[in-house]
Amino acid sequence: MRRMLSSIGFTLALLCPWTAYAQGPASCTTTSQNLWVRDQLNTYYYWYRHLTPGVNPATQASPEAYLEAVRYRPIDNSYSFIATAAASDAFYSDSQAIKYGFTNQTRTSEVLVLQVWAGSPAADAGLQRGDRITEVNGTSVAAHVTNGTLGAAFGPDVVGQTASIVFVKPSGELFSAQMVKRLTTIPTVAIASVTEVDGRRVGYVFFNNFVQPSFAALNDAFARLKAAGANELVLDLRYNGGGQVDVAVHLASLIGGVRTNGQPMLNYVHNDIIGPVLNKTTRFTNPEHALSLEQLVVITTRSSASASELVINSLRPFMPVTVVGDTTYGKPVGQYGLRFCEKILYPVAFSIRNANNEGDFFSGIPVDCAAADDAARQLGDPAEGSFAEALTVIRTGACTPPSAAQSRALLVRQQPMPRLTGLDALINAR
Repeated sequence: MRRMLSSIGFTLALLCPWTAYAQGPASCTTTSQNLWVRDQLNTYYYWYRHLTPGVNPATQASPEAYLEAVRYRPIDNSYSFIATAAASDAFYSDSQAIKYGFTNQTRTSEVLVLQVWAGSPAADAGLQRGDRITEVNGTSVAAHVTNGTLGAAFGPDVVGQTASIVFVKPSGELFSAQMVKRLTTIPTVAIASVTEVDGRRVGYVFFNNFVQPSFAALNDAFARLKAAGANELVLDLRYNGGGQVDVAVHLASLIGGVRTNGQPMLNYVHNDIIGPVLNKTTRFTNPEHALSLEQLVVITTRSSASASELVINSLRPFMPVTVVGDTTYGKPVGQYGLRFCEKILYPVAFSIRNANNEGDFFSGIPVDCAAADDAARQLGDPAEGSFAEALTVIRTGACTPPSAAQSRALLVRQQPMPRLTGLDALINAR
C-alpha cells in the first residue's frame, strides 16, 4: 500500500486535501471506467466493507450508474459523486461555474431569489434578493412544481442555455427577462463590513465557497476588518456548501489567530487500508491578518455543508461558537478527487474530527438560536432576520426569547433548503 500511494501525485484541491492523479483505466470504454471506479472504491472508500455486493461493473451504463448502485446507503446518499474535470477545475481553481447565477428557494407557486452573483446573467436580468419568479418559459412555477418540470425548464448547465422568466419585485412590480447561462465567477467573499453594536466593532463576512481564490479574498476581507478595529465577528455561511480543507484551515486560523495557533484543528480518520499511511492531524496557523477572537457567531442554513461545518466543529474546543439560523447540511466526511477519462471521482475517504475527537454530525450541526433567512431584507443588513439574531447574541450573550423568535424559526421550518448533491451542493445556485 505504501508503494502504491507513493506513486500518486497529490495536489491541493477539491473537497479535500488533494486530488490524486492515479493510474487511470487502461481505456475509456464504459466497462473499463466502471472497473476502475470499483477498484478505487475498494481502496479509498471509507465504507468499502459496505459496498453493495454482487453488482457487476460490466452491466452498468456508466461509472456514475455504478457508483449509485454500490454506494453505502443510507449514510452516503449524496456525498460521493463523479463530476467532469472541466467543471471541477473551473469551480475549485477559479470560483467559476456555468450558471445563471442566483441562489433560490422553491415554493409551491414561486421561486424566491435569495442571492444574486454580481456580474452574472441573473444580475443582468435585474434579479435581486427578495424577488419572486412566478413563470419560467411561459409556464407558471406552480405548474412546473406540480409536474416536476422546474429543473428541466431552467435547463442543463451548458453555455447558451436560456430561460425566459417573469418575476415580481417586493414592491409588486412585474418584470420579464431572458437569462442565458455562461461561465460566471462566484464571489467568494461577497460582503465584508463592520457594524457598531453597543461599543463593539462587529465584523460581518458573507462567504460563498472554499476554493483557491478564497485565500486572497479572505486575506483582504480580514485585513479590512482588522484595520477597522473589529473585535467580534459574524461569519455568514448560509449558502456555503464547502470546498477545500486547506481554505477551511486558513479561515479558522484567521478567526482564532494567537488563541488557536499550533493547536490541533482536525484529525483525518481513514479506512483500515489507507489509514496507516494517510491518517494525520492538521493544526491551526496564525495568518498575518488574524483577528484572534474570543468568540464567534455563525449564520447557517440547510445548505451550509462540509468545510463550513468543519470550521464550526474545529473552533468549538477553543472558543464559544454560536450557530444562528437553521441546522446545517450534515457532512462530517471528506473526499479525495481521483481523475480518470476527463472526469473526477469523489469517493468519501475519511471522517474529520476536531481536537476533542468530536464529529459524526450526519444530521447536521444543530442551531443554537433559530432565525429565518429573511429575504425581505438584503444580505448584510443588520435588520435581516439571521444577522439581527446574531447581533442579539453578541449584544446580550443569549438568543432572542422564544416567543419573540417564533416567526423567524417557523419560516425556517416550513421552507427547508433542498439537499443537493455533487458540485451543486457546493455551488448552491441555478
